[in-house]
Amino acid sequence: MRTVLTLLILSAAVSLSAQDAKPAAPPPPGYDAALAERLGADEYGMKRCVLVLLNTGPKTDVTPAEQKKAFTGHMANIGRLAKENKLLVAGPLAKNEKHLEGIFIFNVATVKEAEALLASDPAVAAGLLAFEAYGWYSTAALQEVLPIHYRIEKPGH
Repeated sequence: MRTVLTLLILSAAVSLSAQDAKPAAPPPPGYDAALAERLGADEYGMKRCVLVLLNTGPKTDVTPAEQKKAFTGHMANIGRLAKENKLLVAGPLAKNEKHLEGIFIFNVATVKEAEALLASDPAVAAGLLAFEAYGWYSTAALQEVLPIHYRIEKPGH
């Protein structure tokens, strides 16, 4: 009798353990594995990129013509990097006491790669802008921002 009781208890324990061992949860509704792969997303939908803070540069003795040329080149460089999918987000900051001018978020994994891209910026090369670059772990969905932006920007602007 004792053996039968022990077997019943063990059987119940195994049965409860089997109920506790749930299969892996299915992906959430709407999960798009192909999109996640195309964007290079990890299992959290994230990826490594680089956040850059643009500061006022050290060079102050430039003519207005030199400044205009450098910033025209700066804007052209932004456009080129965006088309190459290297630059995900860019924009100026409001006036502030820290002299932060703007931000870039680069679609590269390391600060070293971002520094190479920044070297191609005429305003940085001219010393009109300086920068601080930081590795950042962000949503891979940032890569979808510019395509949406192009759909809402009025033509010719």
